[in-house]
Amino acid sequence: MAWLAWTVLILIVLFTHQSLTHQIAEKYGHKGIRIGFIGLIPIFGLVYYMKIKPPLRPSNPGKVKSVFNLKNILGTALLYTELIILGVIVLVPVVYVIGTSLNPNSGIPTSIWPSEPSFKAFQFLFEGSAMYGSSEETNEFISWYINTLQVAVLTMVFSVLFVTGTAYVFARYKFKGKKVGLLTILVLQMFPSFLGLIAIFTLFQTFGLLDQPLALVIIYTAGAIPFNVWLIKGYLQGVPKELDESAKIDGANKLQIFFRIIVPLSVPIISFVAVTQFMAPWLDYILPSFVIESEEKWTLAVGIFRFINDQSRINYPAFSAAAILVAVPITVLYVVFQRYLIEGITAGANKG
Repeated sequence: MAWLAWTVLILIVLFTHQSLTHQIAEKYGHKGIRIGFIGLIPIFGLVYYMKIKPPLRPSNPGKVKSVFNLKNILGTALLYTELIILGVIVLVPVVYVIGTSLNPNSGIPTSIWPSEPSFKAFQFLFEGSAMYGSSEETNEFISWYINTLQVAVLTMVFSVLFVTGTAYVFARYKFKGKKVGLLTILVLQMFPSFLGLIAIFTLFQTFGLLDQPLALVIIYTAGAIPFNVWLIKGYLQGVPKELDESAKIDGANKLQIFFRIIVPLSVPIISFVAVTQFMAPWLDYILPSFVIESEEKWTLAVGIFRFINDQSRINYPAFSAAAILVAVPITVLYVVFQRYLIEGITAGANKG
């Protein structure tokens, strides 16, 4: 691991030099992304902005000298030390997972990166079978992926519809039992759904819903109502009621007010709820493993766990490859809806 320590040390020195170069450039009136690239060139970056590049404005020698103050240099170095160490802590496991997925053997690798990378694990997942040694292993990864995707999409759609509609009613209308209803919802969110596993199993068995992946949508949608109703209700209370009154004067009915005014203004918080509910089926293991028995009907969490749980068919590369493929849709969602997610989290925390 000596190479890792030297790499971290070099990065600390390099980024500290870049930061000092940027500070010097700003003292002389220079701005822009170009400074960051020039600052990555050791020594030259500082010399370039102090001696070669003509200053855009006169600078106080005392302010320039303060950049090379020991306290400033150590503070900058300590800041980058923390950031780089945190980056290493986050990235090393990710690199190890990727390296494991490229391992041609089914066992757990002893090195962070395989000497002979192979896409055998990915081929095994997509084709459904592969030879490991003298035995052939099979899986239903494509079926698991489709099952999970269906459950996730339906859960997201129904959760948003039920939760947004319920929150709108509680936020905008006065009716008998409103306070009791809100308190009941508040109490319900204190109990996780797995506490009622026996009751859920009995109900599913009675109505013939056992071993049906789509039946999970009922559990996830119902479980999303308590917390998210309060979250969206708090957000909607921050939307001025005068907008509703103005729309009524213009002849809009309640449905038009909801879909044309409330929903567009609530996109940040609705996006937050939609993404979190889409993620639930991808990450949940307890409920699917409890109510679904057939292998081809499993969700991803149950299916890929078999790769490291079944002693007769342990396959760590397949588990790592599946984990990477599971992370893809969630990562894409977070990147696409990042702005809305941040707005939704902050709005839901501050309003109501």
